[in-house]
Amino acid sequence: MSNIAKVRREGRLRRHRRVRKKIHGTAERPRLAVHRTNKHFNLQLIDDEAGRTVAAASSVEADMRSSSGATVSAAAQVGKLLAQRAKAAGVNKVVFDRGGYRYHGRVAAAAEAAREAGLEF
Repeated sequence: MSNIAKVRREGRLRRHRRVRKKIHGTAERPRLAVHRTNKHFNLQLIDDEAGRTVAAASSVEADMRSSSGATVSAAAQVGKLLAQRAKAAGVNKVVFDRGGYRYHGRVAAAAEAAREAGLEF
């Protein structure tokens, strides 16, 4: 890993820790955690009290591979899929954890798609 990549990663992790001081997922209102890479996009609903994942969706999954996972439209599809899985698990309200990323582009698209599909946050 080059020096600039290391600095950027450390900065994102520092921002993520700062966000996580204030955000905590429960069984009634799990944390919607975002992770993005240059090629893929992942979302998880996490119950921090029990330490378990309630639902997850990713651009790596077989039904999502038709398009590139690094686009805004792919992130929106992942957000919609996660919302459907959350509804199936009995979750309607979540706490959004942007993971140290800006609320912009793919992160914002996934959040808006999840809201449109019925999640409240």
